[in-house]
Amino acid sequence: MSHGLLVDIEPSGAAGGASDAGKIGEASRHHDPLTGLPDRRWLHQALANCGAVPVALLLVDLDRFKAVNDTLGHPVGDQLLCKVVERMRSVIRTSDLIVRLGGDEFAILQHTDASIEGARAIATRLVDLVGRAYLIDGHLVNIGASVGIATREAGDPAGEGDGDQLLRRADLALYRAKAAGRGCYRLFSTDMEQEAQARRQLEMDMRRAVALRQFVLEYQPQFTLAGRRLRGFEALLRWNHPTHGRMEPNDFIPLAEETGLVVGIGDWVIRTACQTAAQWPAPMTVAVNVSPAQLAPGLVDRVATALSRSGLPANRLEIEITETALFGNPETVLAVLGRLKALGVRIAMDDFGTGCSSLGHLRSFPFDRIKIDRSFVMDMITNPSAAAIVRAVTMLGHTLGFETTAEGVEEFAHLAALAGIGCTDVQGFALGRPLAADSLTALLLENDCSEASA
Repeated sequence: MSHGLLVDIEPSGAAGGASDAGKIGEASRHHDPLTGLPDRRWLHQALANCGAVPVALLLVDLDRFKAVNDTLGHPVGDQLLCKVVERMRSVIRTSDLIVRLGGDEFAILQHTDASIEGARAIATRLVDLVGRAYLIDGHLVNIGASVGIATREAGDPAGEGDGDQLLRRADLALYRAKAAGRGCYRLFSTDMEQEAQARRQLEMDMRRAVALRQFVLEYQPQFTLAGRRLRGFEALLRWNHPTHGRMEPNDFIPLAEETGLVVGIGDWVIRTACQTAAQWPAPMTVAVNVSPAQLAPGLVDRVATALSRSGLPANRLEIEITETALFGNPETVLAVLGRLKALGVRIAMDDFGTGCSSLGHLRSFPFDRIKIDRSFVMDMITNPSAAAIVRAVTMLGHTLGFETTAEGVEEFAHLAALAGIGCTDVQGFALGRPLAADSLTALLLENDCSEASA
């Protein structure tokens, strides 16, 4: 089995006066047993041995591979990896080196006649070829590939043999490819390093934000459409950053999910929302968004503790999840939701209609509420297709016994249209903007909602 650069660039431990048996033993220790490819250590040594020649490094990450392992099992996943390697071999040159870095991550190193144009051409072919369907044990499998490219020209100030920097640059380019939606490639540019530094700083800021009480919750009113009675609030997270000012969740939650910080932040949100709602002079519900990263078995105990310490009845807490939360490990997520529901907590599906397999998800779990995504609601007056979707979701909720909440209701015309199709609840600027916790008591008393119930 030839790996191109294995002939030209060998790790120092496998060269010199060692016997043939010693070379084979050394090589086997630095090869992946499944695919037969060299491993990460071999790549580091090959980079170090490249000297001053131009080099192109491509990092390849398979998209949706974990879902294949989770749903079809590791044997199918292993076969898929081997088929991916076959396709990768078909697009590279004999002088190029393919390495399995681990899991579903690979690297391609070019050192002979390496160029940006050549690397782009290979990346384009890889994205296309790896993204074509596979037939494995009767299963039609679809995945994709994201690619990050970094190059070092002759005389590059990055320095000869600085493989770590080249790897970091390729990894930053790969991160950008994933952020762009996956299934594409990106070439390293210096602005990526600046963005990476900004992300690291934001991560450090987030680690301090809870202790420094920079996070706050605002509460957006939710109303029944019939009679427009206040029925509850959705807790919305805000960050009063010392230098960036007020930050919305979209500005920091993706990074919090990526780094795992969202679990601690999410626990704080649940505790704070429960404590606040327990003090309201009327039995309103409080809805809390939960990230897919939080939907692990330990969440149930933390929710139970928050309810117990605050004294909030479980049926006044509503956990909102998005459809994407069910994609990665649906069995675990549904088990967690089932245990939460057994506590008495209400479960809502947020942003309904924007994900995939919606009907299957509704059939597999008895949600209490469907929240119709604001993108459909805001367009329903002028866009017949959006109006049809809102009407269909509302009818579906009625048939299945779910309550339906239309989000993004910003005009009174929306209220009339929603009432005409039987939507039960609404949320949006037309009836109420998010409020600070200390402003809620007056609103509750003003609306005379003491007899409202969840």
